[in-house]
Amino acid sequence: MGVVETLTDRNAEFAKNGFTEGLRMMPALKTIVIGCVDPRVDPAAVLGAEQGEIAAIRNVGGRVTPRTLMELVMLRKVTQAAGADLGPGWELVVLHHTQCGIGLLADQPELLADYFGTDAAGLPAQAVGDARAAVAHDVAALRAESRLEGVRVSGLVYDVETGRVETVVEP
Repeated sequence: MGVVETLTDRNAEFAKNGFTEGLRMMPALKTIVIGCVDPRVDPAAVLGAEQGEIAAIRNVGGRVTPRTLMELVMLRKVTQAAGADLGPGWELVVLHHTQCGIGLLADQPELLADYFGTDAAGLPAQAVGDARAAVAHDVAALRAESRLEGVRVSGLVYDVETGRVETVVEP
């Protein structure tokens, strides 16, 4: 059996025994976690969130890039169109992790510069390869985004060797 067949069989089991009817489009905890695509760092699993409690945006390194900011602005518009607002009372959590693969790209400044929407001179500020410094940088970028005013922002680092998170930037 192939991967797709395995996953669709698992979905059938989920639909039968794990599906929660009536979930709303807005996360129950009014929280969006920005994290890495690394399969070791599934935000819901790592943070113990139940289905429907959080939303997650995942990208390479879990970084706050110009594209991530645009996604958040779009999500705010979706929230407003649904009769609410992604503003006061909401949380954004930046979740980086140890041993992140983005650090393996340090010798490819042109690729990283394009990803971060900067030039080579701006790359050191991105703190690629230093999870704690990267969290601080990304939290600052979110807090500076005027279109997300009123949202509480914090930053965590997940240790892939211990399974524990550390708060690096308090909300």
